[in-house]
Amino acid sequence: MMKKLPIGLKNYKRMKQNYYVVDKTLMIKDFLGRGNEVTLITRPRRFGKTINMSMMAEFFDITKDSRQLFKDTDIMKTEYASEINQYPTIFISFANAKGDKINIVRQIKGQLQKEYERISFIFDNLTEFESNDYSRIKKDLMEIDNGSINFAVFALAFLMRQMEQYYGKKVMIFIDEYDTPFIEFHVQGFYEEIRSGLANMLHKALKTSDSLQFAMLTGIQRVAKENIFSDLNNLFVCTVKDLEYSQYFGFTEEETKNLLKYYGLSLSEDVRNMYDGYRFGETDIYNPWSLINYASRKKLEPYWVNTSSNTMIKKALEQREKSFERGYEELIETGHLETTVYMETSFFEASITENLWGLLVNAGYLTISDAVSEENSIYIVKIPNQEVQREFRNLTAYYLNISGTDLNVLCNALIKNKKEDFEDKYKKMHIDFPSYHDLKDENSYHTLFLGMSIWLCNEYEIISNKEEGKGRCDLILKAKIPNLPSYVLEFKYLKEITDKEQLAFVAKQAVKQIKEKQYDAGLEGRIIYIGLAHHQKDVVIEWVTKE
Repeated sequence: MMKKLPIGLKNYKRMKQNYYVVDKTLMIKDFLGRGNEVTLITRPRRFGKTINMSMMAEFFDITKDSRQLFKDTDIMKTEYASEINQYPTIFISFANAKGDKINIVRQIKGQLQKEYERISFIFDNLTEFESNDYSRIKKDLMEIDNGSINFAVFALAFLMRQMEQYYGKKVMIFIDEYDTPFIEFHVQGFYEEIRSGLANMLHKALKTSDSLQFAMLTGIQRVAKENIFSDLNNLFVCTVKDLEYSQYFGFTEEETKNLLKYYGLSLSEDVRNMYDGYRFGETDIYNPWSLINYASRKKLEPYWVNTSSNTMIKKALEQREKSFERGYEELIETGHLETTVYMETSFFEASITENLWGLLVNAGYLTISDAVSEENSIYIVKIPNQEVQREFRNLTAYYLNISGTDLNVLCNALIKNKKEDFEDKYKKMHIDFPSYHDLKDENSYHTLFLGMSIWLCNEYEIISNKEEGKGRCDLILKAKIPNLPSYVLEFKYLKEITDKEQLAFVAKQAVKQIKEKQYDAGLEGRIIYIGLAHHQKDVVIEWVTKE
């Protein structure tokens, strides 16, 4: 019988029960071999962080017998096979710590409760002082709807101490999506109210506890300024640019081929274009969530949907600097950008352009294609693949304060050469645009349309402000696909007008300029000239097909 696909599974033990499993167990060897006290790995959502952390916990947990579970896996062929089930182990996940403050705190306390109840037998012989601490912590953990952590800040460190005393061994800790509560606190607007409590809890467990053997945390970003990691000896941070652990999150090319072959599919160029493009360290990585869904449905569609990170990115875009806007426009125009990228500091702690690029990389919306100067954190970033490009369109619509549906209709009108549909939608968008004060000159309208052009990246090469013919054209959409028309656009802006006839005249002059200066030099096939004349929210469009 063919193995089932583990869509949405987060439990390693369950996944080993007749589900297709990609063996990532050598991650355990790397973890033990490096011997770092605390390891932090940042990766995008849906790249296998939770299942890997579940795997680590199953392997180390002293309360379990996992030999059958790991039978025939790669780790059992190494010198570290004897480490199986040798450590008291804590595994918690903050992946569901989302929503309002009460629900976030409820989820955090619920994870701690789960661990306390799982090994409740270790609390049978506490001293009087330990009993007092245990009672206060337990009482606070049971108050799940008060929106406060209080004595729960001591919960992890206390649990670690009791586990060490009971088993006579130091403790392994695995915390999945540790940064989700911090991100949600910020997005929901109560970051300052609760951050110190959560930071203090992690700080006591990871820095000041003497009961820690090793810890591994996963998340999107490093939260650097909350005293979680400050002065922590031997903190090892692995971002998507680092070599270490690069092959364990997501699928390599070989793993992708094997998966698709098993389910009767092949790794075609279309599959590569849709789901490949990520680069972690020096390893080419495919999106595992998308590939599993593709293998299940046999439809080449975008499956990488992440409401949580989308909300986070939108919140960050609201705080963007002008320097980010210039880079964003270049990214849309050329498909790549050379820029400074900081990936080891959370954007919400320092809302600067370099951290925003880092957030987009860490969250999976961009990937690093090359390092220009690692010493100065200068990299070339790009949109990884067609799937992410479609998600990027939604961000761009938000960035431009325009409906994504309207942009889709507008760009389809260009692809299908429907003049009336293009004119209707373009004019409607300008009427709906939040403020014409944001559109104060020709460059403003040019920039706006350039942003819209990300919808056309698959069909058109976008050429902006480039010397063509006898001058510098505003925007060229050069068809990549036979039978599609190419477009040459010229933008004009009038501060004052007496009537709309002036706009019509200027729109005709824009087309005349395109022809006289031969902006269409080098274009082949059908070519359409578009002159756009603007005044505040009024626009007149001249659409001429080259004879």
